[in-house]
Amino acid sequence: ELLKIILNISEDCLLVPAHLMTPWFGLFGSKSGFDSIEDCFEDYSKYIFAGETGLSANPSMLWRMPDGRKITLISNSDSHSPSHIGREANVFNAELNYFEIVRAIKEKDKAKFLYTIEFYPEEGKYHYDGHRNCGISLPPQQTKQYGGICPVCQRPLTIGVLNRVEQLGDQPEGFIPEDTIPFKSLIPLEEIIADVLGKNTGTIEVEKEYRNLIEKFGSEFQVLINASRSDLEAV
Repeated sequence: ELLKIILNISEDCLLVPAHLMTPWFGLFGSKSGFDSIEDCFEDYSKYIFAGETGLSANPSMLWRMPDGRKITLISNSDSHSPSHIGREANVFNAELNYFEIVRAIKEKDKAKFLYTIEFYPEEGKYHYDGHRNCGISLPPQQTKQYGGICPVCQRPLTIGVLNRVEQLGDQPEGFIPEDTIPFKSLIPLEEIIADVLGKNTGTIEVEKEYRNLIEKFGSEFQVLINASRSDLEAV
């Protein structure tokens, strides 16, 4: 009913299902009960122009699915904590107002909607199948070997994103459609620094180097995407 009200207000409304593949409440998640946009939205499916990938999936995974190719894929930031804001983002070369952004998304305008920035899905907690409390994380092939049952607690496994892509996909891994917005995969700068220094994120040494780079280059995206190797080495 809420969907009907919103769509009746204005044709310019853009409704975007978020974290499409997340098991519990994502549109295509293993616990959602839906295998397609039509299953979920029925007659209102024609108003769903875009979907948000979520941390445990990226566009290349969703391109394997018919509905993943039908809509524009965007990638919104999660804000579980301030330092994580911006792990995923959308990059536009358009006037930054609602109507221009909506138009670029609806039309998959590559001149205006340049690319999305993606978290590596393997690091998302729902990428594989498993049980966190049991310490079990399995690729789809192993889940099949266990008959979908956790080898530790003997209860049904939570089926993750990769498994659902295998279930719903009609194209092989690596398939790239012609009409699509590209993406870039990034590792958060703090995690890279921590790995280089052999320290944990949040430590004084990592924080010091992070702030040094941000002060010199202006932003984390500038460091990760635009700065040259020689510029980084000079700093």
